[in-house]
Amino acid sequence: MLARILLLVATLSIPGASRAEQTEAEKAGFASRLTIYLAKGAPDACGPGCDRWIAIEGQVDNDAASRVRRFLAGVKDTQRPIYLHSPGGNVEQSYVIGRLLRSRKAVARVGQTIVTACAAGTQVDAACLKTKNAGGEIEAELTTYHAMCNSACGYLFLGATSREVAPDAALAVHNSRLVFAIHGHPPAALLAEFRQRRTAAADRDRTAYISAMGISRELDDLIHTVKFENLHVLTRTELDRFGIDTRSLAETMWRLEKGTTPYVSKFAMLKNEIGPSFRTMEWRLYCDNKNRVPLMFAAEIDEAAIGKRTIVMTADAAPNEEAGGLSVRAGKYEMWSGSLDFGKFRAIMASRSLHVREITRKPDETADTTKFDIDATGLPSAWRQLEANCPPATAAPKSPWPSAPLPGRGT
Repeated sequence: MLARILLLVATLSIPGASRAEQTEAEKAGFASRLTIYLAKGAPDACGPGCDRWIAIEGQVDNDAASRVRRFLAGVKDTQRPIYLHSPGGNVEQSYVIGRLLRSRKAVARVGQTIVTACAAGTQVDAACLKTKNAGGEIEAELTTYHAMCNSACGYLFLGATSREVAPDAALAVHNSRLVFAIHGHPPAALLAEFRQRRTAAADRDRTAYISAMGISRELDDLIHTVKFENLHVLTRTELDRFGIDTRSLAETMWRLEKGTTPYVSKFAMLKNEIGPSFRTMEWRLYCDNKNRVPLMFAAEIDEAAIGKRTIVMTADAAPNEEAGGLSVRAGKYEMWSGSLDFGKFRAIMASRSLHVREITRKPDETADTTKFDIDATGLPSAWRQLEANCPPATAAPKSPWPSAPLPGRGT
């Protein structure tokens, strides 16, 4: 019996690799092997003062950790952020890579790198992958829109000491499954016993890893409840509660939205002062109309706040020039719309931050003020893209607020 057990163990794949695979549809757009390379973008492409980053993308394959180790050994700048875009893969390899990131106190974010030299829609074809694997820095752009770090990628992400998930990106989890390569015809009872032991060991390894990364045990409990065939996208509240991304304000990059009435937008999620939930906000800038730039703002209503709300915005370059006014409630949102003269707009374009104040005047004549800043550094690039898409004569938006909904992962 012992000999038969040893034979079974020897013929299991490495030995029973824990995987968090996706369906073929979910794998679409990803390389079958983890790819890691240096990328360089426009000024402030990866944040204020940041134009260089490390891209890690594709399936976490069985040899991924050794390649990542060799690559990181040659990158002396430990503060260069790492952007992850992966559907998952080999869990054990992700643990190793996660510990490598922890050893260098890495900054990790969920985001997709778009290599300039690769034509649209060809980021994972043979020619583009050859470019990415050639070495050296590659000209590229960054986007967090629809970027993902799912399944095994999540364990890799947890290894970083600084972790950021933008509101338009996804960090998704589910339970893993063991993949065995079995030769011969071992007794069913023996195989079932071995599978049970390996599953229990995999659960212990996951629990120990999550704990070692300083993440709440609640995440481990949640993963255990999500079937392998499903995915659970972590909400902003869960990211905060589990200790994964604890920023009180998370925001997207400025992004062009094409259409009949094009605009650039930014989403942010702000933690409520009372309670653990977050509110989603959006800013939109439209093509200039009669030498003015339409600006719209919308936010989910803070149910704990009672009274009339005023929104006030100023920019670094013109701190005394204010935009904003009383907001209007519509359903579960509050909205403000207006327009900026080119002086105020140029001040925003020249600024690092847009300073926002929300003033709530209570029935007893007292007022509460919430202050926060949003990043304005990517706006000039997005605005140039908008100008290229503006029709010759632009009419102001007909509706006080377009019908497109705000993202739904606010709580």
